[in-house]
Amino acid sequence: MCLNSDLIREILDRVDGITLANAGCVSSDFCSIARQEGLWEEACCSVWPSTKNTDAKQFISSSLGGFRNFYASCFPFIDYDQSESSETNSRRLRNLGDANYPSDFVCLVDVQYNNKFIYSQVLWGIPAPEDFEGWFCNCSFRIDLINFDEDHTSPDQLPTIVLGDINKGGEFWGHLKENIRLSCIVINRRTGQAANVSSWGPLFEQKHWYSDKDSVICFGSILPAHSILPCNIVQCKLVMKCRVLERDHTSLKITELSMQMEDIMGTHVNGRNSLLILKRALYCRRSMNHNKILESCEKYLREQSTLKEAKIRMEDLLNTFFILTGIITFASVLYLIF
Repeated sequence: MCLNSDLIREILDRVDGITLANAGCVSSDFCSIARQEGLWEEACCSVWPSTKNTDAKQFISSSLGGFRNFYASCFPFIDYDQSESSETNSRRLRNLGDANYPSDFVCLVDVQYNNKFIYSQVLWGIPAPEDFEGWFCNCSFRIDLINFDEDHTSPDQLPTIVLGDINKGGEFWGHLKENIRLSCIVINRRTGQAANVSSWGPLFEQKHWYSDKDSVICFGSILPAHSILPCNIVQCKLVMKCRVLERDHTSLKITELSMQMEDIMGTHVNGRNSLLILKRALYCRRSMNHNKILESCEKYLREQSTLKEAKIRMEDLLNTFFILTGIITFASVLYLIF
């Protein structure tokens, strides 16, 4: 039985991007229709509502090769294990040049809870001070992914997550971990490359240090830093701060969303190196194996925790040594005096 092109178009209009890509391999008729830009635009908008932004649509069509290429770049995850060698990265870096500016980058942010999108935004350029070459480049890299100035959003207008009848404790956070999702697509306008730097699902959650009502949910990805930092890999950390509004844990309000860079020792990477890492990460190979990506992130976090604990133990030993040395020196001086 043959299907006419209108019926094929109607069928493909209802599928996701992966199915749409597979449908292109069925036959020549399916292939010609599956390559239509309108279908890929709908597929992108269903996964990332931020792409519905008029300026974002125009930019994707004109500068990123269209929505089909955009989907192919941003739906898979960055796989740092399969990244090119340091020599390849260094050669590519020389070809691209070292100039990096916050205005080169665009961020598309989408937050989803329980299969419903609750917040979307497009940031045109990473917010940075006028003294870019001084303060921004040399201090810890941190950007706010919720920009109050651009969309006139006030803290009171940030999304509230209504959880329903969820018990306190582990079940509450287990439910949140299974249902909250974050996408953060970074685009380099200068090179025309794009990638999703979020893990989609949370990597871990912890209570904020100054309030029992505030919690920090961390997403992110592991990015290569060959020839940039001695540790060779870093974590792009997406931090979502939330506040529990009700005692029975039935509603949660997002109060902050930011991006940071940390090396394996947990030290924040400065602005200059962070922009260079982001620029290079957009050229990394991709992987559709989400479980593998999450396992790599969890392994990195375990190694980071082990190194931090070892560093703390060493610092405690050194502190004890210096204290004992001080006591012995003081006692010796007293002995000589008296």
